[in-house]
Amino acid sequence: MSGVEMKDRYAVIGNPVGHSKSPFIHSRFAAQTGKPVEYSALLAPVDAFVPHVRAFIDADGRGLNVTVPFKLDAHAFASSLSPRAAAAGAVNTLRIDPNGVYGDNTDGFGLVRDIEVNLGVSLKGARILLLGAGGAARGVVLPMLERAPHTLTIVNRTAAKAEALVDQFAQAASGIACRLSGGNARAIEPGAYDVIVNATAGSLEASLPECDDSAFGNGTLAYDMMYGAHPTVFMEHAQKLGARGADGLGMLVEQAAESFYVWRGVRPDSVPVLAELRALLTAPSHA
Repeated sequence: MSGVEMKDRYAVIGNPVGHSKSPFIHSRFAAQTGKPVEYSALLAPVDAFVPHVRAFIDADGRGLNVTVPFKLDAHAFASSLSPRAAAAGAVNTLRIDPNGVYGDNTDGFGLVRDIEVNLGVSLKGARILLLGAGGAARGVVLPMLERAPHTLTIVNRTAAKAEALVDQFAQAASGIACRLSGGNARAIEPGAYDVIVNATAGSLEASLPECDDSAFGNGTLAYDMMYGAHPTVFMEHAQKLGARGADGLGMLVEQAAESFYVWRGVRPDSVPVLAELRALLTAPSHA
């Protein structure tokens, strides 16, 4: 006996991928749960997702997290899909099974869990405003609807994209008696919302999504899916209007915890990992 334990291989695949926090997060989860997991980052050329994934599987890879720009490629590659991945039309988690490649999407679950568990805001009966109608938005609609909100309003600069999402999820909304509507900024209903989720990429270029200031109130949680060392422009804007701001770092950790559960059947404790990651993110640079 050599005493060297064979570890199961996992990775995050993306382009770019060097900035990814996933290796840090999953190494903490592996240590915490005592699971024999080796986790790395895999950079793939934008036109070579499939051969890179096949090579990873051939080298006994057990699972992948999938980030930009490959979530649609992963959806097409998977041989079976979870209901939430099918609804999202995108996959961020691949599990390699003896009978094929299982595709899941844990982004929406991560968002909901961060809002409800970490931030203490219940979505049941809540009035929710979702800003954006791209892939990030589509991935979170079904998990939010499953929490039975009172209202879900989807707003996008191109109204037709928001209306298409409303059509796609109309049946799910009717099943829980949620009022689902969407369009451009004029679709925003009067009065402050309980939760406003910014699913646009606006914070990357420090731009605000179109949204009426009256949607923000003292009891509003303004949640930006983006995160950084400092509050995003969306969070700062919301806080000026009296709302509570939160970024997407917790969503990142919670979707990773759900991926780990999909792979290993055990749910790690996300709280200490989120606290450690936040401290690292906001620490003064020593460069």
